[in-house]
Amino acid sequence: MSNRLTQIATRTGDDGSTGLGDGSRVPKSHLRVAAMGDVDELNSGLGVLLAEPLPADVRELLVVIQHELFNLGGELSIPGFALLKPEAVLRLDQALALYNAQLPRLKEFILPAGTRSAALAHVSRTVARRAERALVALAAAEPVNDAPRQYLNRLSDLMFVLSRVLNRANLDGLGGDDVYWQSERLARSAD
Repeated sequence: MSNRLTQIATRTGDDGSTGLGDGSRVPKSHLRVAAMGDVDELNSGLGVLLAEPLPADVRELLVVIQHELFNLGGELSIPGFALLKPEAVLRLDQALALYNAQLPRLKEFILPAGTRSAALAHVSRTVARRAERALVALAAAEPVNDAPRQYLNRLSDLMFVLSRVLNRANLDGLGGDDVYWQSERLARSAD
């Protein structure tokens, strides 16, 4: 790895292009680069979430997800290459089932709020959705494997579920419940 990252500022992108993993160069505005950037931002957001107090099992899962997102980014950087394994999507499905089974059923929409860790999970959820949209846009223009799109779709769902788990974890003394949206209908029925 040290041989690969000996020079960070190469200046080769000063013309508005960037190199892909296969050696080709594309404009920094290319759909592939946008998708890679959104995946990188998502991974960075998970890094911020990992800086918070978290239940050990959630922390372990998020670390695995960070590595898988790095694989996804690597796959995106090399057109036609497959790096993210279908087992990664299955792992998210299993985590979704496990954590969602522990939660009370939702009767109303919730706000992206609550504890700091839950709010950060919600931010990661929205970035995962944006990365998914970027990947769908890329797939409309050129071939993309199915696993990355499926992975981002499941990950967004999982981050929603984990935000609810983290609101209940009470690791910072502020846990308890989700923050429910107070709709006009609710306000009228309370009167």
